Amino acid sequence: GGATGAAAASDILLDDIVLTHSLFLPTEKFLQELHQYFVWAGGMEGPEGLGRKQACLAMLLHFLDTYQGLLQEEEGAGRIIKDLYLLIMKDESLYQDLREDTLRLHQLVETVELKIPEESQPPSKQVKPLFRHFRRIASCLQTRVAFRGSDEIFCRVYMPDHSYVTIRSRLSASVQDILGSVTEKLQYSEEPAGREDSLILVAVASSGEKVLLQPTEDCVFTTLGINSHLFACTRDSYEALMPLPEEIQVSPGDTEIHRVEPEDVANHLTAFHWELFRCVHELEFVDYVFHGERGRRETANLELLLQRCSEVTHWVATEVLLCEAPGKRAQLLKKFLKIAAICKQNQDLLSFYAVVMGLDNAAVSRLRLTWEKLPGKFKNLFRKFENLTDPCRNHKSYREVISKMKPPVIPFVPLILKDLTFLHEGSKTLVDGLVNIEKL
Repeated sequence: GGATGAAAASDILLDDIVLTHSLFLPTEKFLQELHQYFVWAGGMEGPEGLGRKQACLAMLLHFLDTYQGLLQEEEGAGRIIKDLYLLIMKDESLYQDLREDTLRLHQLVETVELKIPEESQPPSKQVKPLFRHFRRIASCLQTRVAFRGSDEIFCRVYMPDHSYVTIRSRLSASVQDILGSVTEKLQYSEEPAGREDSLILVAVASSGEKVLLQPTEDCVFTTLGINSHLFACTRDSYEALMPLPEEIQVSPGDTEIHRVEPEDVANHLTAFHWELFRCVHELEFVDYVFHGERGRRETANLELLLQRCSEVTHWVATEVLLCEAPGKRAQLLKKFLKIAAICKQNQDLLSFYAVVMGLDNAAVSRLRLTWEKLPGKFKNLFRKFENLTDPCRNHKSYREVISKMKPPVIPFVPLILKDLTFLHEGSKTLVDGLVNIEKL
């Protein structure tokens, strides 16, 4: 606010301004500041005023380019952007040298989907079938698209007897919203909060661990583990809740993995992970590290990718441990090592890491007789892979390998989050009351 602050802002790099905004100001507040700055610059005459208007135009362009689809989550943003756009276009004749920029601004304002409460709502969009994250059934065959907090999904909520109801809910829905939908489905009469017979929502893991979710918690779907399910029950049946039978009663035997070629598995992993990875907006990384719980609705796609990495790791270990014959287990180890090698060749380091970490699981590592049956060539290959995933010297081996790769690359995403966390916690965001631009 104020002339001095506005003048100084025009001299800061645009990347720093947009990132600073994402950390400190809500979108609507940032746009209001930009709008006030443009009006203030309009009161100045000569080249100085024109220069600051042009800086404002460039900043708005960069902002819209960076955010685009994410703006649909901000209800008040649309009106301010349109007001600012009209102010800029009034002076279009002053921007002869920036003709391309004004045309680009016009296109962005038209194409960005803005949610404006006063206007009629857009036609209802197709509901994305997301059954408890990776329990997708046929939806795994569909092209992945980015999820937003306002998107609607289908989700199963189980009862103590393991029957379930399928509800339609927003991805950012709170516990209270979910229980309301379940209650309506079950045709319960509404009960006052705190009554013993009112429903509660519980996340139950395959290990039997139970977490009671509080009514005010939101974005529940992004917080569930890969083997967790939502249960609705009354308080007196809480202790009796049990995991689903298929989660605890696993029967060993032949599975499809024994009959599928390693190339097919690796290529399918890469294709699917690429679809998930390209849905993650770069600002999700910032929100995940800087905002923590407050950023959950903005980080749904990143959370989904992280859970997928954990799922593949557990899947690899599970397939090996379910195989009873040591000879067949050794063949399976060879197959997974081939899959990891092909994923690395595909520059899918997320799948590569997940498979190697699955083989490095303590329960798999101690299968001494199985590892002895593995040919020496594959033992050496596994040692090479372990060295590549070794966290020593801040993942030096991995960083050297990925630095030599040319895009497209699917990186090991948890390491990016680790780096951002160290940058965030190791440097002050504000120094003497001023934004630490070097950190940002």
